[in-house]
Amino acid sequence: MQPIQLHYWPTPNGWKVTIALEEMELPYEVHPVDIGAGEQFTPEFLAISPNNRMPAIVDPESTDGAPISVFESGAILQYLARKSGRFFGADERSRVEVGQWLFWQMGGLGPMCGQAHHFRGYAPSIVSDQRMLAYGVARYTNEVARLYGVLDRRLGDRDFVAGEYSIADMAIWPWIVPHRMQGMDLDRFPSLKAWFERVGAREAVQRGHKVGEELRRPLAGRGPEADKARKLLFGSGQRR
Repeated sequence: MQPIQLHYWPTPNGWKVTIALEEMELPYEVHPVDIGAGEQFTPEFLAISPNNRMPAIVDPESTDGAPISVFESGAILQYLARKSGRFFGADERSRVEVGQWLFWQMGGLGPMCGQAHHFRGYAPSIVSDQRMLAYGVARYTNEVARLYGVLDRRLGDRDFVAGEYSIADMAIWPWIVPHRMQGMDLDRFPSLKAWFERVGAREAVQRGHKVGEELRRPLAGRGPEADKARKLLFGSGQRR
């Protein structure tokens, strides 16, 4: 099997895919897309990701034997689950459960956490209107707390969001990793906290997350512009 080409940078959306590839034991090669340097706007990358967002993959051997490219992290997870035959449910009812929580992350948790990261970690350095800044911080921190509450209630009587471990868990977990940057204390959400630790203890999850950490580390020493990009992606080190 030829390795899947993963066009990637270490953010929660990128971690989803490295975690899935590790869980599914699919061979892959990482092609870094340095979004702080604008590499997501190159013609080569836009050919496979027209929305100029990573991650994206190119699979040289799709199910029909021909190459295929896939962009959008949720679509990538679904594709990989179909290719491997794993982590997407054994029947239609279970696939609906997985799909609901995958799209809950894509449409709700991810975007709202991203806005919380922006207003809490990056905006203070560029927004002079303190009332506007306070409004953004409160709005998105409160919405993240609401979504954490939804997830906490869901996990109150089950080990994983769709019952069995699935791509939905792989999609959600990376967005909980930077919970402190979102102003969240996991002790407020005991069922979510137990799930977060349960998923984080998986060896494949640890390997997939480490891929991102290895790429992230060089950002720290590349000058003011790289530091600005790091803060935009991950928040300030003090809030980490």
